[in-house]
Amino acid sequence: MRKNIVAGNWKMHTCKDEAILLASAVNKKVKEEVKNDNTGVVIAPPFIHLSLISQVVDTERICIAAQNCASEPKGAFTGEISARMLQSYGVKAVILGHSERRAYYGETDETLTKKVNLVLENNMRPIFCCGEKLEERESNNHFEVVKRQIENVVFKLSKDNFEKVIIAYEPVWAIGTGKTASADQAQEMHEFIRKLIKEKFGSEIAENTTILYGGSCKPSNAQELFSKPDVDGGLIGGASLNAEDFTAIINSFEK
Repeated sequence: MRKNIVAGNWKMHTCKDEAILLASAVNKKVKEEVKNDNTGVVIAPPFIHLSLISQVVDTERICIAAQNCASEPKGAFTGEISARMLQSYGVKAVILGHSERRAYYGETDETLTKKVNLVLENNMRPIFCCGEKLEERESNNHFEVVKRQIENVVFKLSKDNFEKVIIAYEPVWAIGTGKTASADQAQEMHEFIRKLIKEKFGSEIAENTTILYGGSCKPSNAQELFSKPDVDGGLIGGASLNAEDFTAIINSFEK
């Protein structure tokens, strides 16, 4: 049985005291209100808060993730954070290929392949993002876009390494816009992704791969989204900055 996961991507939000307060509130609510053992909880704060947050939350219950990592293992790369550095701070997962990284920082499939491999080499799990822009969906090219993104990076992995990957489907047109793919649209793409995995690695791995939805998921629509058979949770942006909303999303599986 594959794991349900709700991952909070804090992006470039929270200063030190705000981060501690938010992490403490999430930790308390998860401990007191989340009873479903099959739902994993992930929070991805900014790099600078990782050490602090790992001391505030129960890391046996809440997985600490990073929002990115460098594409090189070490060296003269001013301002970069290596996968090995993250692992040394107890980070367990790394978000890679987020649409904002692709759009604003020009991340390519080649770059992401390097990052995925480094994350795996350092015993962390990649949360690999894929998704189409509005014009790509409107031109009915969305399936091909997502297929290409997956095939060019994570399908290059061995079967054993791919089993460690979490996929996050994020329709770019639904991130930070207030728009949300309908539950049926999300299910359609998640089902398509699982079919691709089945064709590449077989039924068992396809059935065990966690596929998250990322795109304006909030308490009001999480239950409908998560009720779909191939939607295994969410990569949550804005709603993860509110402990009550984030916990409500986590608990959407139980209702």
